[in-house]
Amino acid sequence: MAAPPPAAPLALSLGEPAGVGPEIVAAAWRALQAAGPAFVAIGDAALLRRQGVPVEAIADPAEAGRVFARALPALDLPLPAPVTPGRPDPANAAAVADGIEAAVALALSGAASAVVTAPIAKAPLYAAGFRFPGHTEFLAELTADVPFAGTRGPVMMLTAKDLRAALVTIHEPLAAVPALVTAERVRHVARVVHEALRRDFGIAAPRLALAALNPHAGEGGAMGREEIGVLGPPAAALRAEGIAITDPLPADTMFHDEARAGYDAAVCLYHDQALIPVKTLDFWGGVNVTLGLPVVRTSPDHGTGFDIAGTGVARADSLVAALRLAAEMAGMRAAAQI
Repeated sequence: MAAPPPAAPLALSLGEPAGVGPEIVAAAWRALQAAGPAFVAIGDAALLRRQGVPVEAIADPAEAGRVFARALPALDLPLPAPVTPGRPDPANAAAVADGIEAAVALALSGAASAVVTAPIAKAPLYAAGFRFPGHTEFLAELTADVPFAGTRGPVMMLTAKDLRAALVTIHEPLAAVPALVTAERVRHVARVVHEALRRDFGIAAPRLALAALNPHAGEGGAMGREEIGVLGPPAAALRAEGIAITDPLPADTMFHDEARAGYDAAVCLYHDQALIPVKTLDFWGGVNVTLGLPVVRTSPDHGTGFDIAGTGVARADSLVAALRLAAEMAGMRAAAQI
């Protein structure tokens, strides 16, 4: 189901300035300048100019559409400290957070249609007093007081080609996962994903596939009983609510071509269960999506790339895919007047 492009531009935060963010933002503009979607970069305009593209500082995001075909529009947030590629400086951490906050504020006001975030580095942010595990939790805090008609996230979902994989736990040690995978968490994540597929992806009757925790889905209890005692009951309860979700399925047979045709999103229980198939399917083009927030948010499915920052070899495929997906999701929300 196609949606009209959003009227307002996307707001793209620059992320960690010493990483690959500035160069992939410039490359994304080159890739999209002719056909869009239009976006406004939020960050240091001088740093963006050093990436070899024309940059036009604007005061109002509404100017982005007029500017976009000839120059990268930027809301200029000058950095307090010089940038050396590959060497993050905590002195710039507050400006990184300010860029994210500005992007969210624009989306909440309607001046931007969605938020797209270039990668951040956690260590310099933590050194400067940043108290959130990452983007997802920060965005949830920034939108916590904003009304939202739906089951509230945040829930992380990764997309690649025809695969959408949502996570019940994210950056947790594997040894901690069994205790963290609870019936309530599974129900909550499934509800958020179901609603988001309808609202943001235009899927009228979403089909969810629930991944098992143990090999062979526990083999009837012989290889673990979580499928019987923890995962099966919430799946049955969700079906009683009208949500189409499978009983726990063996994860090793969920992600081949024929299996993916049978569902619209997979509910996965831990990090690698979702990210290995996503990155195998499309390593360069995967997108990280945050579901269940009052704003649409996407990001590239990779990090800051300090080892290649400034060398000109960073690929912008994932950021381009994130921008396109954000525009599609924002268009869906606008069409539904959400």
